[in-house]
Amino acid sequence: MSAHDMLNLQVTASGQSLVHESARLQVQGLAPYIDDLPELRGTLHAAPILSPIAHGRLRGIDPQAALAMPGVVDVVLAADIPGDRYLATPAHDEPIFAVDTVQHVGQVVGLVVARTVMQARRAARAIQQQLASRIEALPAVLDARTAHAQQSYVLPPVTVQRGAPDEALAQAEHRLSGRFEVGGQEHFYLEGQIAYAQPQEGERGRRQWLIHSSSQHPGEVQHWVAHALGLDGHDVQVVCRRMGGGFGGKETQAGHLAVWTALAARKTGAPVKLRLDRDDDFMVTGKRHPFAYDYEAGFDGSGRLTALKLTMLVNCGFSADLSGPVADRAIFHSDNAYYLSDVCIRSYRCKTNTQSHTAFRGFGGPQGVIAIETILGDIARHLGLDALDVRLRNLYSDEVIPPRNATEPVQRRDTTHYQMRVEDNILQPLMDELARTSRYRERRAEIATWNRTHAVIKKGLALTPVKFGISFTATLFNQAGALVHVYADGSVLVNHGGTEMGQGLHTKIGQIVADELGVPNDWVRLSASDTARVPNASATAASSGTDLNGRAAQFAARQVRDNLAAFVAGLDHCGAGEIRFMGGRVLGPGRDGQPSTRDFREVVKVAYANRIQLWSDGFYRTPKIHYDKTTLTGRPFYYFAYGAACSEVAIDTHTGETRVLAVDILHDVGRSINPAIDLGQVEGGFIQGMGWLTSEELVWDQSGKLATHAPSTYKIPATGDLPPRWRVDFWPEANREDNVHGSKAVGEPPFMLAISVWEAIRDAIAAARHASRGQPMARPDGDSARSDQHAQVPIDAPATPERVFKALRA
Repeated sequence: MSAHDMLNLQVTASGQSLVHESARLQVQGLAPYIDDLPELRGTLHAAPILSPIAHGRLRGIDPQAALAMPGVVDVVLAADIPGDRYLATPAHDEPIFAVDTVQHVGQVVGLVVARTVMQARRAARAIQQQLASRIEALPAVLDARTAHAQQSYVLPPVTVQRGAPDEALAQAEHRLSGRFEVGGQEHFYLEGQIAYAQPQEGERGRRQWLIHSSSQHPGEVQHWVAHALGLDGHDVQVVCRRMGGGFGGKETQAGHLAVWTALAARKTGAPVKLRLDRDDDFMVTGKRHPFAYDYEAGFDGSGRLTALKLTMLVNCGFSADLSGPVADRAIFHSDNAYYLSDVCIRSYRCKTNTQSHTAFRGFGGPQGVIAIETILGDIARHLGLDALDVRLRNLYSDEVIPPRNATEPVQRRDTTHYQMRVEDNILQPLMDELARTSRYRERRAEIATWNRTHAVIKKGLALTPVKFGISFTATLFNQAGALVHVYADGSVLVNHGGTEMGQGLHTKIGQIVADELGVPNDWVRLSASDTARVPNASATAASSGTDLNGRAAQFAARQVRDNLAAFVAGLDHCGAGEIRFMGGRVLGPGRDGQPSTRDFREVVKVAYANRIQLWSDGFYRTPKIHYDKTTLTGRPFYYFAYGAACSEVAIDTHTGETRVLAVDILHDVGRSINPAIDLGQVEGGFIQGMGWLTSEELVWDQSGKLATHAPSTYKIPATGDLPPRWRVDFWPEANREDNVHGSKAVGEPPFMLAISVWEAIRDAIAAARHASRGQPMARPDGDSARSDQHAQVPIDAPATPERVFKALRA
């Protein structure tokens, strides 16, 4: 191939469905996770001692019985903490080990350290059996409504208001009020929580530490461990090559295990590993926040909202953890895709005696989105209108809002209740296209016919959108760093601050760097996330892993490329801008008008001999974002990711069993860096969301114990739950903001597509309830003075068969 032909070659790694960088190792069982690492000589194993009481005064712990058991080396309690006894969280309200009180069943009061895993677990359970007699029980609060009635909060309430919702409600043509609840969700990662603490050099009081942590936020783990041990950050190194799933459950919760193992290792002077078994993992760690809602809505005859008052009661558990930003994001996403003119949203962050709930895919967004979608579904039934038409009627748009008086400025229906303009709006064309390709209108008529002619099996259909803001709501986390090393043989090593949990982050970043350097993708390798390489890295969360770390890696690679370009330009007596890198070649104009083509590896070899820098760092911070944390107004998000799903379900009215029959998805990923990985994220997110809303039910008994704490009692979706017909398409438009390669985040937004399943189930229940009463779906009386109990489907999420059965007969 001539140099001229090479110049026209446009072979890139980005945009290709390249295989996940760990896939082959994973299917062969050769991809090491923390529990696969060779154990250092003398490694001990820890097991947590759990409180059997939901709330009470702790009267001390007697470790003697455990210390006498075979293999037990020591017991670690709060008195053994050399630093702060509370974790280094912003609220500073969560003890490392229970000190004077216990606040939920499963709270860790200490550790047993033994020579084997089973010896440690047996001894821990022996202490637990004695604990009940050493705890003076106190009243326990187990749900958000009770906590709210008692004004029990982990953080102050927050209110966001626009316009005059009370006056708008009073003037509304129609009004509707209601209440419902949405349950939490267990992360159920394949790899449970684990940490392995290894003492390094240094004196006992100032020893350095290497922590292997299955964590989405190694930087925070480093900070927490140093804080607990009374050390500086540079004394602690945290490494994570990969996780077996995270979903938000390893953003803060992984830090607990790292702190516990470090404390045990410090006391014993030996390496210590702690791996929670599945039951203990359920009992110890936080879940998705359960929410309870109360609403009052005003609307016109077409279903357009004219007023909304929404109260969200957030079950935070016993400490704040990440409840503040989770509840804030629920406020930000309580509009979903719809303009709210006169609105008041109140958020109460309730303290209960359960596990401290934490980050979960969507980070409060799903709990906000489901609220408005449920309300619009109720409005559609109240008016006897198709729910899709009501949703389309309320979408953000550039429609002008008529001024209420001569002094009011002209406004458009394109600004959120937190004062951010929706500038990249594709909602209307995206939903119209999905309605067309899914045959929504035709299927709606077919389902109506089915429901008239079938008494037992009823069907439902719903098409719901998603508008999801991309960026951390904590603005300081919107930054990232990366290192790119080009070795003398031309091979490339990349390290960045993000973590790999199966989502393909390393794969995408490898593609980005390969394109920036113009080399084949298999010349690039990614190394473990390591606080000793990239400091102060943000959590891999908020769907921003590729946006932040990919851009930082791109900048680092670009710096190396520019160094090489300047060197080659010197050889060719041309400008550096004339040098091109592609296909493993370096192309230039050459001398005497003869284009030059050089092997990338040879260029690197010669550049090294000429002392050209072949490595660089890269740093990126998200532009444009800002907001006032006090008023929750501003621009918290760089851009929005959009999508829509059309789901069809069937319910058995005799048993309450539900089945998802068909799903059509049209989702906006911008210009995809890796379509196969993005498709997997859309499919996986949808199914996980479907589990949250249909089968994954968390149940605490009256004593405060989580009764659903094992796969035998907690049901995640299985292969048999997949819809028989499932189609996923991508919206064909690049990100309008300057994001890496025109891509958009894809981790969290697809989760909320599953709300279409929730709405389809409610649609089917409504059809069955009206059929049982011999009533038409429309309400002809137009009564707007009270809630319409026939319009509202009396069911909470998840819509388990039991709940569906009760809703059909309520």
